[in-house]
Amino acid sequence: MARKNVLLIGAGGVAHVAAHKIAMNNDILGDLCIASRTQSKCDKIIESIKRKGNIKDTSKKIYSRQVNALDVKAVVELIKETKSEMVINLGQSYVNMSVLEACIETGAAYFDTAIHEEPDKVCENPPWYANYEWKRKEICEKKGITAILSVGADPGIVNAYTAYAKKHYFDEITTVDIVDVNAGNHGKFFATNFDPEINFREFVKAWVWIDKKWVAEPVHTIKREFDLPGLGRYTVYLNGHDEIHSLSQNMDINTIRFWMYFSDHYLNVFNTLKNIGLTSHLPIKTHDGKEVIPLRVLKALLPDPASLAGPNYTGVEWIGNFIEGKKNNKERKMVIYLICDHQEVWKEVESHAICYTAGVPPVVAAILVAKGIWDVKKMVNVEELDPDPFLEILSKNGLKTHIIVEEIERKEI
Repeated sequence: MARKNVLLIGAGGVAHVAAHKIAMNNDILGDLCIASRTQSKCDKIIESIKRKGNIKDTSKKIYSRQVNALDVKAVVELIKETKSEMVINLGQSYVNMSVLEACIETGAAYFDTAIHEEPDKVCENPPWYANYEWKRKEICEKKGITAILSVGADPGIVNAYTAYAKKHYFDEITTVDIVDVNAGNHGKFFATNFDPEINFREFVKAWVWIDKKWVAEPVHTIKREFDLPGLGRYTVYLNGHDEIHSLSQNMDINTIRFWMYFSDHYLNVFNTLKNIGLTSHLPIKTHDGKEVIPLRVLKALLPDPASLAGPNYTGVEWIGNFIEGKKNNKERKMVIYLICDHQEVWKEVESHAICYTAGVPPVVAAILVAKGIWDVKKMVNVEELDPDPFLEILSKNGLKTHIIVEEIERKEI
């Protein structure tokens, strides 16, 4: 039996995009409830959906609720009240385990776009999923709970790209270099692409997979230049990232690295903030005895990433994999990637490309679960699923995949 009705938890920039896409596919997904600690943020998203006319089936309900996603009982009650058979969790990654627990209790399918984190811990020992989510694998399979982890862009789409490459183009993959470049200009002095608190917690150390071993490297120190099809040459920096922690365990690959672009200006500002202690996640006391967390103070000072969207945010987002390996005992190289334009996203859903590339994939995954194609009734990461229908529906929803193999064969999905 097909699943229907979606509970969307979160009301930030990524949730904004996901809500638009759910409404645009509500003939398949059913009713939509957007829930957050601040219900007014949910209502603003609904206003945007209506303003853009992005509701496919007007007979389906789109409404909001207030919820504390850390409260398992409250989430359980909301799932039951809304008759939601799918829960897309786009709240802060601190709430992953509580929302997952609510889904296990109710039988709802679970989706998220990033790994679980605890507020007082950063860059824990790898693989990260083993610290939290994977501990619930057994109960998910026992109870027949479909839980699809980290189905955003990176992680998410890049995991599917790797699986697609292995399925169609390689007998053996030796190296995967994942590259993320925001070649855009938002006009602000300094801003992060997504939640500053979660963003800066990534920049402590870079866990990477080298010759089938975990290696910890300092962030923003090792750099490399890539020639990005459709964009040009960019210097990017080695960074740790979620997808390495599942791909390294689920696929037989020697080396997996993640590279991200940062301008000189960005690095100068970030290093200044870091050196004076404003990026710390640990609490300190002010002169009057009040306890504050510097990173959360900094978050309050920086622009809300969702606010960057607008007619003046120009440029594109480039995300893709450079893959090396063998096919029929011959060396083969491949680039599989997407390019997303900030202005096109603004016109479609009143957002920008960073949020779009993260917000569309969980909705596509929900469509596949609703249709029974990805309703696997166990916990999985994206690379464990058939990538073909995922990339096909992504293309129909604004994220076209481009492929170059050995600089000869070119195609689009």
